[in-house]
Amino acid sequence: MSDHEGTAPERLVSLPADPRPVPSLIITRTSPPGGGVLPRWICFLATGAMVILGWAAAVWTASHLTADPVLHTVALFVHLAALVGGFGAVLAIDFFALLWLSGRRSFPDVIQVADGLHALIWAGLAGLVLSGVLLQPDLSAPLTRVKIGLVLLIALNGLHIQAVQHRLEQPAAVASRMLLTRSVISNMLSQVGWWGAMAIGYLNSQN
Repeated sequence: MSDHEGTAPERLVSLPADPRPVPSLIITRTSPPGGGVLPRWICFLATGAMVILGWAAAVWTASHLTADPVLHTVALFVHLAALVGGFGAVLAIDFFALLWLSGRRSFPDVIQVADGLHALIWAGLAGLVLSGVLLQPDLSAPLTRVKIGLVLLIALNGLHIQAVQHRLEQPAAVASRMLLTRSVISNMLSQVGWWGAMAIGYLNSQN
């Protein structure tokens, strides 16, 4: 499965409010046939449940599927391309966030970059998981199991970051120390997940 493997996907940076509304690609409020609006926490839980089910399905498939050499080679190429796209987008957003914190970029600049790369992060994570299924991971190896766990952590943490960011976009929430603390912790977890999964993938490739 894999690597930074944004959830983000994931958007990695949860920052204070901007006057422009920022659309969410993962957690949204939807209108049921009756005309009401589902609470955001229900959408969040439903999306999280789908992520967990998708992750479990990928793990099960990887343990029962054997790819031929040609398909394995194609999957490896897709895996590396997804890593470059997804993890590269994560690092780009964090880099712009650091520039904003240092006063070299405005907050709208960070929002614009994050909006543009948000879908790429989730697409990269999905590509890593789907291609990783065809790479015949050794699920009996402890490191591989840790890597698979990190993939799930990255995805769920990405959803959490989006939820926190939605709260931070509300003017009254900017001064909330709790929300800012959750944002920082989530960003750190995301980095640990991506770097950890990538490192384990590299070590496994050397065996």
